[in-house]
Amino acid sequence: MTTEAADTAELLGRARAALERYLEVHVDDDGALTFAHAGVPGVIQSTQLAEGLTVLSLTCVVAWDLPDKPGLAASAAERAGEGLFGTLGVTHTERGLDLTLRYAFPAQGLDIPALGTLLMLVISTASQLRAELVPAG
Repeated sequence: MTTEAADTAELLGRARAALERYLEVHVDDDGALTFAHAGVPGVIQSTQLAEGLTVLSLTCVVAWDLPDKPGLAASAAERAGEGLFGTLGVTHTERGLDLTLRYAFPAQGLDIPALGTLLMLVISTASQLRAELVPAG
């Protein structure tokens, strides 16, 4: 195993341990971690951007096929910005709007409790956005 592969695998293992304190986590064949929180599916991947700089990338699918109403994307982006963690992605499709919340950060050196807290800050922001945008039922 290369140093890059070992570093990314080690970081994903720590992310898994941190997230399992709060959620059920699945490991995909490619090593990515998948989970769901309050109807929001998500994935965590690890990448080495440069030697000594390995990052975790967290993507949450907030909502899909929302009505493409004027102002909805801007309103959601403003709300996501209040959480301070993550960037809202808006995709216009034939069926409406799809929204994702993404956050990438260097996680080496964070202990398990701190890593879990940081991950859950992003995930809970995504879940709160979904609750505000998608009617229950």
